[in-house]
Amino acid sequence: MCKRRTRPLWHVFIPFATASIFWDTTRQGSGRCALYFAAMSLSVRLLGTSASRPTIERNVASVAVVREGETLLFDCGEGTQRQMMRYGVSFALQDIFFTHFHADHVIGVIGLMRTLSLQGRSEPLRLWGPRGAIRTMKRAEEFGMDRLSFPLEVSELEPGQRLARKDYGIAAYQVDHRGARALGYAIVEDERKGRFNPERARELGIPEGPMWGEIHRGRAVTLGDGRIIEPSELVGGPRSGRKVVITGDTRPCSATVAIAQGADLLVHEATFGDEEAARAVETGHSTAREAAIVARDANVGMLLLTHFSARYSRDAADLGKEARECFERTLVGKDGLEIDVPYRDAE
Repeated sequence: MCKRRTRPLWHVFIPFATASIFWDTTRQGSGRCALYFAAMSLSVRLLGTSASRPTIERNVASVAVVREGETLLFDCGEGTQRQMMRYGVSFALQDIFFTHFHADHVIGVIGLMRTLSLQGRSEPLRLWGPRGAIRTMKRAEEFGMDRLSFPLEVSELEPGQRLARKDYGIAAYQVDHRGARALGYAIVEDERKGRFNPERARELGIPEGPMWGEIHRGRAVTLGDGRIIEPSELVGGPRSGRKVVITGDTRPCSATVAIAQGADLLVHEATFGDEEAARAVETGHSTAREAAIVARDANVGMLLLTHFSARYSRDAADLGKEARECFERTLVGKDGLEIDVPYRDAE
């Protein structure tokens, strides 16, 4: 049985719905649904959930992460640019991260770059991936013989490397995908300041305004009567940021369990069901049940399954059922599905 933790409300956005649906993981059982309208500060949108080839129901691999208006794209399979238009993902992105360079994860970048160029983009586009990225992206840049209207910046990442951004970082780690140079990624927010207690501040006679800001920034203040107020009197301990882990293609591996410890959301491939467990080993993929065991061992808040073999394209419900036998807080991905990732201490 999985260990159960109290969690905040999860907002799961269904494609083409006029309202949002949240998943209440604080209740026993499979959760309850209710209408909820909310602004998002960190969300994950599945643009393609099929493995190897597109189907009528599903496009190939791509995941968009939007944090405070900044868009990060993970993998760019064939047709990704159309999925971005279809599901409202901005072309004003600055970064694309590749987990590996199998065709179903990368070939869509050619069309996307051509479209961005035709639209007159001038800002640089940063492309990141494992070793081989520079060679592969050079070919993509030259395809069609048209010069791009914007600079292309390509960087190769090593496992364990972390890119520091404002208030968060992106960490690359090694996954296990049939001998390929393949990476997973963890988006990890920095710790936040503790909560400021305005009621206590008023009790102490501290006037609202700049002094409150100074205290929240960790600086002591001196009142007009000579009293010195230390931040510890009004500000709680630091609070965790959020963590989202995206595996790309992989066998279940200890590296994912380690980096995903306590993650709010784990996006894990689930190419096969139990009946194809041997095929999963042969091809370097995971079953839904294996993904759930990783989620359970990492004690994550939610597991999102994606990258399904075409045999499950129309109905992947059985994969969800197999996964939930090991980890109840499992969602089965579909193209266009959007999940708002709340803070763990959200009220």
